[in-house]
Amino acid sequence: MSSFLRYLSFPPFAPCLAALLLLTPRAHAQNAIFLSEGKIEFERKINLYAQLENDNSWSDLQRKTMPQFKTSYFNLLFSHDKTLYRPGRDNTDNNKLWEQPAEQNVIWSDLADARSISQKKVFEQLFLVQDSIRTIRWKITDENRVIAGFACRRANAIIMDSIYVVAFYTDEIITPGGPESFTGLPGMILGIALPHEHLTWFATKVEAVPVTAAELTAPAKGKKLNNATLKQTMQESLKDWGTYGARYIKATML
Repeated sequence: MSSFLRYLSFPPFAPCLAALLLLTPRAHAQNAIFLSEGKIEFERKINLYAQLENDNSWSDLQRKTMPQFKTSYFNLLFSHDKTLYRPGRDNTDNNKLWEQPAEQNVIWSDLADARSISQKKVFEQLFLVQDSIRTIRWKITDENRVIAGFACRRANAIIMDSIYVVAFYTDEIITPGGPESFTGLPGMILGIALPHEHLTWFATKVEAVPVTAAELTAPAKGKKLNNATLKQTMQESLKDWGTYGARYIKATML
């Protein structure tokens, strides 16, 4: 089994809920705690080796000089029906690695009105994408995991016609949001894996902290457009970039 597949076996994360539990033991079953506001840290991990050509001598050299995975961190602030996903703490291990698409994303979501405002950097240009929230047809399964101390249930879906998504959500956090633009389950999504894209997001900790309206302000800088126009703009700009261009567009549109 490859190291990436071992990673996708989703080993449970160690609980990190000191701020939530205070001096009280973790409640179970009928005494479960249900959160409607707080802060979640997500670890975003991408398999860099999977992006390389298998039979290329330059790719073989790159495998010897760089790590297999690139890990970055994002914070998700949530309060009732609103969320804000944005870059979190730095990982100094990434200083010598090239920037990947979507590493600077800031995404504000109004779940009640099903709309979002996303700030996305595409090479050196900043876009402000204003659109409705993506509708995802989830299929909930009986598989369970514990992530960041919360009992989660698995759901599967297909987005953008061909991208297979595995999600784990908890109904102990009642805001139905998640990292990036993943929403639509009956609770907060704490884990996402895109196996064929070699990309995952998993919560490392959840903090039960008050979140003010000022902290949930939507991004405002960038050239305004919607998702369809952004995709068309990138397709026109990257039409001669082959596999790399297609992968870049897909990653940006997630």
